[in-house]
Amino acid sequence: MKDVKKRVEELTRELNEHNYRYYVLDNPVISDAEYDCLFRELVELEEKYPQYRRPDSPTQRVGAEPLEAFGTLVHRTPMLSLENAMNEGEIRDFIRRVRKELGENKNLTWVGEPKLDGLGVELIYEKGIFTAGATRGDGYRGENITQNLKTIRQIPLKLRGDDIPDIVEVRGEVMISHENFEKLNREREKAGESLFANPRNAAAGSLRQLDPSVTARRPLEIFIYSPGEISGMTFETHWEFLEQLKKWGFRVNPYAKHLKEDEEVIQYFRQMEKDRESLTYDIDGVVIKVNEIVYQEKLGIRTRTPRWAIAGKFKARQKTTRIVDIEASVGRTGVITPVAILEPVQIGGVTVSRATLHNQDEIDRKDIRIGDTVVVERAGDVIPKVIKVIPEKRPEDSKPFHLPETCPVCGSETSRLEDNVAIRCTNISCPAQLKASIAHFVSRKGMDIEGLGEKIVDQLIQEGLVKSPADLYRLREEDLRDLDRFGEKSAANLIEAVAHSKSRPLQALIYALGISNTGEYLSRILAETFGSVDALMNASREDLDSIEGIGPVVAEGITIYFENEQNRKLIRDLQNAGINPTVEKDTKEPQIFSGKTFVFTGSLEKFTRDEAKEMVRRRGGSATGSVSRKTDYVVAGPGAGSKLDKAKSLGIKILSEDEFLKMV
Repeated sequence: MKDVKKRVEELTRELNEHNYRYYVLDNPVISDAEYDCLFRELVELEEKYPQYRRPDSPTQRVGAEPLEAFGTLVHRTPMLSLENAMNEGEIRDFIRRVRKELGENKNLTWVGEPKLDGLGVELIYEKGIFTAGATRGDGYRGENITQNLKTIRQIPLKLRGDDIPDIVEVRGEVMISHENFEKLNREREKAGESLFANPRNAAAGSLRQLDPSVTARRPLEIFIYSPGEISGMTFETHWEFLEQLKKWGFRVNPYAKHLKEDEEVIQYFRQMEKDRESLTYDIDGVVIKVNEIVYQEKLGIRTRTPRWAIAGKFKARQKTTRIVDIEASVGRTGVITPVAILEPVQIGGVTVSRATLHNQDEIDRKDIRIGDTVVVERAGDVIPKVIKVIPEKRPEDSKPFHLPETCPVCGSETSRLEDNVAIRCTNISCPAQLKASIAHFVSRKGMDIEGLGEKIVDQLIQEGLVKSPADLYRLREEDLRDLDRFGEKSAANLIEAVAHSKSRPLQALIYALGISNTGEYLSRILAETFGSVDALMNASREDLDSIEGIGPVVAEGITIYFENEQNRKLIRDLQNAGINPTVEKDTKEPQIFSGKTFVFTGSLEKFTRDEAKEMVRRRGGSATGSVSRKTDYVVAGPGAGSKLDKAKSLGIKILSEDEFLKMV
């Protein structure tokens, strides 16, 4: 038995070493076949003698049971955001400010790192063993995704070396390379699943799988770049910390650089902007940090951003291509949107073949025609869009485009409300609307049903199996097995995913219904106010209008939705299927904004608008989209327009981002 235990320990050490050399150093010393042979031997021994299985065994990367939901993990030290510099001049301003605060003659240096466009995570090690991991979340708490992070081969399950602190917390970025992103989307298209918009969404979606075995099949990568809490070990410089990360077995970005002069910072920014097109993964800028820890501590932090670091942002990627056609796409609310079909072009490692044209007014304003050569932009998560036409390249046979007067799918008449740019199909039974409604219903913010892609939804509708969202809960495995793209396992997986969705909270169900003007934030407000879908369904227009953040237009939209007998029947059908949503409540934060209403306008640089609204909500307040006499604060960033003007005219308190952050 001692020999068995010794062999398990030997195999664990040897396989972990090979994993490190393959996934971190990119320098394997044995073949895949030899590795597989050792791995199979370890699996067989652990199955026969489970008492000898080690917590850092490579077999533990996959195998955990699927979860019902993610738990919450509180960060010991906040995962901070970064202040943005939009050009070289703002980076120089940052350098001057730091030197002025520290004293012009301080012998400080800098570290430059690529600003990775992925999903931020925290990894926690206790006595060298990986014990927990979480998403960034709101910076103070995130989702516990430990089992999913274990599937990423570049994350060591046990730290290398001997002198390891009792607690080691590190932060990094999970992402997917351009090549693997394209491959993943090809596989999803073949399986009839919806495609990911970009590598960042693919990485985020992969990490949020309740079943770790799904995450394990996704080609996720990670780079580590900053510390959390580390007990009993200090560093004089950030560069020293990066070197220690490598010794522990972490993957550190090879483009990180120690910059000893101020001008080297600017040169680094310029060089990385040139190099980003040749990288195999997305970056959207560089991060510049003061290298010396003593100076970092002296400069300190704001509420959510360090004063010793800044993100230098690159310009949005643009490419020139040609519009080969323009299609009219019908959405779930009947809105008909013109979409440019492009000659495929690579922008930032992603193939772009479609771009939104928004509406007919936008087409007319830019004079966009079929056959035009245009400039297309893709920035971060934003859907590619046509920026401008290059008129000198317009061919003689270019064709103007006008949205049709009848629906391109069902042939029904279209309508355009006064003072509204949107043109809508008037047929509520339009197949395109049904398809889009199902896609919205099963989306991540809605009922979060994995595996229901566009082609599968099409097939279910064409076969007559799904005529409303409630029909999803009537599907049986035998209904699916004979359909294209379905086998016994895939049919069982879909039925299981549908069943899991029954435990989604009330706010997710309200969002999934697709009520006009009712997004994620408002769905949460309605859930917390009414507590059940029945109470919401029977609420009067006056009840709704009295809620902070819901004006007469939104109240009317909600009332009209529930006055429709077809929609009321959908609710009853969902309830009969066993969907009994609960209300999520979070009162851990001090309720300092209780009774206060905020409006956010202009560009927010330190957090997204959704994050800002969530910060207000967690502290008891509400955030609305329009300024009124009921508004208490308007947080205004660059580019604030009419909302800021109205706030000034009403005498409402105006806050900058930094002033808002001081309040929280």
